[in-house]
Amino acid sequence: QHALNSGIRRYHVAPVLCQRAKVAMSHFEPNEHINYEKLEKNINIVRKRLDRPLTLSEKIVYGHLDDPAKQEIERGKTYLRLRPDRVAMQDATAQMAMLQFISSGLPKVAVPSTIHCDHLIEAQSGGEKDLRRAKDINQEVYNFLATAGAKYGVGFWKPGSGIIHQIILENYSYPGVMLIGTDSHTPNGGGLGGICIGVGGADAVDVMAGIPWELKCPKVIGVKLTGKLSGWSSPKDVILKVAGILTVKGGTGAIIEYHGPGVDSISCTGMATICNMGAEIGATTSVFPYNARMKKYLGKTGRADIAALADEFQQHLVPDSGCQYDQVIEINLSELKPHINGPFTPDLAHPVSDIGAVAEKEGWPVDIRVGLIGSCTNSSYEDMGRSAAVAKQALAHGLKCKSMFTITPGSEQIRATIERDGYAQILRDVGGLVLANACGPCIGQWDRKDIKKGEKNTIVTSYNRNFTGRNDANPETHAFVTSPEIVTALSIAGTLKFNPETDYLTAADGKKFKLEAPDADELPKLEFDPGQDTYQYPPKDGSGQHVDVSPTSQRLQLLEPFDKWDGKDLEDMLILIKVKGKCTTDHISAAGPWLKFRGHLDNISNNLLIGAINTENGKANSVRNALTQEFGPVPDTARYYKKMGVKWAVIGDENYGEGSSREHAALEPRHLGGRVIITKSFARIHETNLKKQGLLPLTFADPADYNKIHPVDKLSIVGLADFAPGKPLKCIIKHPNGSQETIMLNHTFNESQIEWFQAGSALNRMKELQQK
Repeated sequence: QHALNSGIRRYHVAPVLCQRAKVAMSHFEPNEHINYEKLEKNINIVRKRLDRPLTLSEKIVYGHLDDPAKQEIERGKTYLRLRPDRVAMQDATAQMAMLQFISSGLPKVAVPSTIHCDHLIEAQSGGEKDLRRAKDINQEVYNFLATAGAKYGVGFWKPGSGIIHQIILENYSYPGVMLIGTDSHTPNGGGLGGICIGVGGADAVDVMAGIPWELKCPKVIGVKLTGKLSGWSSPKDVILKVAGILTVKGGTGAIIEYHGPGVDSISCTGMATICNMGAEIGATTSVFPYNARMKKYLGKTGRADIAALADEFQQHLVPDSGCQYDQVIEINLSELKPHINGPFTPDLAHPVSDIGAVAEKEGWPVDIRVGLIGSCTNSSYEDMGRSAAVAKQALAHGLKCKSMFTITPGSEQIRATIERDGYAQILRDVGGLVLANACGPCIGQWDRKDIKKGEKNTIVTSYNRNFTGRNDANPETHAFVTSPEIVTALSIAGTLKFNPETDYLTAADGKKFKLEAPDADELPKLEFDPGQDTYQYPPKDGSGQHVDVSPTSQRLQLLEPFDKWDGKDLEDMLILIKVKGKCTTDHISAAGPWLKFRGHLDNISNNLLIGAINTENGKANSVRNALTQEFGPVPDTARYYKKMGVKWAVIGDENYGEGSSREHAALEPRHLGGRVIITKSFARIHETNLKKQGLLPLTFADPADYNKIHPVDKLSIVGLADFAPGKPLKCIIKHPNGSQETIMLNHTFNESQIEWFQAGSALNRMKELQQK
């Protein structure tokens, strides 16, 4: 301003000021600009209203309010109406999201949106062969997504481009962005200072349709980091430690906000790793404050202009001094030891130094069959470099991996760069197989041949999730998650009993040696090699584009609207299944081989709840048909009830629906005639997905009432004519002997969500509003 007033170098300053308002959100959307001015305006309105310092999470979330002047704001209670900046969808969930968007009748998406092909590539024999096979097998689905993207203005990342979250970090996330993605690990973008939230496809449709998106005002859990990472400790150990503290549901309804002096010792991609796995503690999302490490990453990925703009608005991209958190956890990074979590749940935390003894005590296999590095959580250039540093030491002593070893690059850019810089060859030389740039074994896309189903074995991965059967569909696979460098070291040793910090290996010449802690560059010295061009721009006008869905297709199926609520109470519902213990979205709607049916609701409904354990007999996929008294598969029983016109309910335990964001776990029960899901508690995304599809997710007012309901009972939900926010519903339990008892059920519906239920689904309600 001084320069302008004095007339000095005006021709240099004016373009800078002009540029400030016109920095593109990404290279791929030059006409879509970052709007920090609006963020600043909204933050100032809310700060004046609340009259207190704000956390970073609050600044970004409240900065995206649809009506910051009038929005009721109370952490953990009120529902916020938000305007996210963009949408991202992976191919498995994009199918149903785009089918729903097509049903909406809208001509084009209202915000920048992208589709990423990463979930449908099965790991078999290596990257190139697996990619060719996937393109052939999934041609119908890829063609649908590409043409739907072209017609409705959605960018399309072709198969082989990489994992959605790595692509977002490299191209789309930036400090202060609000992005929603149809994958539970969307919070990965918090490593670049954005609020990136995993949702179901119906939520994505709302945002793409230009409708304000609803989110319960999140609480904020602060994680204060002090000290500095060093040695074998890595960013992954931070979130493994936090998961051990908070458990798989401790972050539910909250944003995890990292702060403190220790933050600056973590690379940008390391921060992304930590945010990514926050999904495993049920958090709405996780975020780090903007700092020099983010600026460095933005510059290296060709976005120095975004970094310069973020510098100008930095006060809005960090928490206010004196802000208050709902809970605070403190971790001294200087004292943090390498961790490994599992098996069967990502919150069972152990120091690496203890895992061998614990495994022997618990009877877990200590010999490691396979080590797997990569995935959306840990596939950065730094991750690959640190793993290669460990492998290089083993090779220098004449050793290779004792375990099978696989490597999944996170993106085409990472693959091309680690090939150029020699990391990929080092990892191959030590015995590794480089897989396609895709999710692969992390989501069960793994044609595993080294064991038989039912064979007890151990694998170690740098992935994020290790639920029973998730990686290879074998319930006896004991999967442990840790950092890529620890996976590499353990794969070389071949056993959980090896601690790289203290133990020695025997070289080929018989001499003992100890691995040194790995060291690697967080970013390449040269520029990133972008590799092959795998992006399809949407045309300016896609109205003439044809989107083909064959009526005889087994992969794709146009959606029919769900039936509206008939205005009556839900009486004499049968219980399809009373679930015992953990029931994730993998249990409700399995992935792996079922991914091919993600665009065909009727076909994929044949996996409904096949992994859930029935309390009546302790078995999976075996329930009593109350009408025939015969035991049979869950989906078959549900279809029989639907055919007979009988409504049904599911009874669940704690944190029902944790894990993936897949909305199929809500679509399937609705499609097969379900009406109510009653549990002790829900995971956030799944509860919202159930509401979106016109189901009633309800929780026991008294969790002990779970024990009052038996699989042979009938249930009635009464008082629906007076269904209102905050008002409990009455449930009448009718036992076979003729006796009855009444329990109370809570819900979290607000007024607009009650309208979803009454209309039959959120999509039905959207159409009603359009017609009005």
